Amino acid sequence: MTTRPFTVADVMTRKVVAVRPGAEFKEIVAAMERWKVTAVPVVEGEGHVLGVVSEADLLLKEEFHDHRLGLVEQARRLDDTAKAGSRRAENLMTSPAVTTAPDASLPRAARLMAAHRVKRLPVVDARGTIQGIVSRSDLLKVFLRPDEELADDVLLEVVEPLFTPSRHGVDVQVEGGVVTLSGRVRDTSLIPLAARLAQAVEGVVDVRCELTADAEA
Repeated sequence: MTTRPFTVADVMTRKVVAVRPGAEFKEIVAAMERWKVTAVPVVEGEGHVLGVVSEADLLLKEEFHDHRLGLVEQARRLDDTAKAGSRRAENLMTSPAVTTAPDASLPRAARLMAAHRVKRLPVVDARGTIQGIVSRSDLLKVFLRPDEELADDVLLEVVEPLFTPSRHGVDVQVEGGVVTLSGRVRDTSLIPLAARLAQAVEGVVDVRCELTADAEA
């Protein structure tokens, strides 16, 4: 059970596959294949993140392998053509890297991924040193939380604070991550708030609110 929002640190992968700026093209491809990842951070020193090399960066070499560009397209895709002609991580990487902090919320990390159209984010501390990596699949881990744990959180974080005088009249059931709130409450103005707060509990898929007014109130 948790009484605080999940952060990136809770779900990130701490063992990171990374390469140095001087890593060669084939070395990077081999690392991705061996560790079954689609991108690798490029780090220097004690783990300072310089950028990220993704499959998309590497595939430019194949895209331009036998394709001659017109002058207009060359001008429009200068960065891509430069990467296609490169063979070291420092020239292949996308820089600066889009990163996140260990204490960032999961929704914030998800928005970063969507905004920058990336599948994973290096997780760095205040000095820019890599601490882990978080992927789309990592962000989905919260939806694997047991139903019993979700029910406990909804009771603790929603029902008890809002309906203390009548909490014994509120029932919480969770099945497949879907929360059902049922029973009678004295203050019906709190019902919409209860539904929103229950939906905000990490790992909740949906909320069915069947709360009604207590006729004896």
